[in-house]
Amino acid sequence: MDSTNNADAPAGEPATRHLPGHIAAALAGAGGPADSAGQPWEGRSLAGDDGKIHNFEDDDGTADPGYLTAVRALVDGSGDEAAVVASLATARVFIPIIAQLGAEAEGVDGLTADKQADMALVTLKAADGRTAMPAFTSADHLAAWHPEARPVAVYAARAALSAVAEGAELLVLDPGSEITLVVRRPAVWALAQQQDWVPSYSDAALASEMAAAVAGFRAVRNIELLPGSGVSAVTGGGAVLSGGGAGPELQVVLYLEDGLDAAAVQDLVSGLQAAWSRNVLFGERVDSIEIKLRRAVQ
Repeated sequence: MDSTNNADAPAGEPATRHLPGHIAAALAGAGGPADSAGQPWEGRSLAGDDGKIHNFEDDDGTADPGYLTAVRALVDGSGDEAAVVASLATARVFIPIIAQLGAEAEGVDGLTADKQADMALVTLKAADGRTAMPAFTSADHLAAWHPEARPVAVYAARAALSAVAEGAELLVLDPGSEITLVVRRPAVWALAQQQDWVPSYSDAALASEMAAAVAGFRAVRNIELLPGSGVSAVTGGGAVLSGGGAGPELQVVLYLEDGLDAAAVQDLVSGLQAAWSRNVLFGERVDSIEIKLRRAVQ
């Protein structure tokens, strides 16, 4: 018996949302005055150890070497998605923006002419309705995805801040390319706050808090946290990667005492989900879950 809260891969036509001004203005106010921990966004340096804002003058448009190394390790099985997210901490990415007609005027011979063009930030809609922001590791990947989009070079941390500002819970890396990876909400938040990200299925602190909640339900004999069925991503060639999927991210295995009927099981699962949802750590570190029920070994 499964109970799943699933976030599917982004699909459908790109949607656009107008920026209130230049993209930098949106980034400066990302997510309101403070992050989820109450720490103000204002004054944070996203430029590296020298504290200077890098303007990417010598950028050749290729993907960051550290990111490529992390992805290669993910492909050959020697790395994981946490290392990929960690590589983004210092990586430059490209955010696509598109010119849209903001106003029209009558031109020569009564023909319509562009009077004003606005720049729109491109977002995607996931199959479950969530907003996702595309980001590209190279200019070529962006051009192949949307030839008319203008690439704006930013640090991936600033792209994550922009995602927060736009209400996007997912950051999609290189959509339409051979390797498309999804950075899920907890990792987006960690990247935006320049903090290390630990996947929920490997998070000892989270496991402890979830187990503490389970202790109040006597019918549950044990709990196990595992990678969810949606953690894996699939390359264009069909290879399965051990990370980069859109979710469900966390599989919770509950080992139950024998003799529970369907109604009792439903009440138990509902009670546990309510208890977890009230936990701050769970809310911050879990993107999507699926619950598996097993009979406890007597």
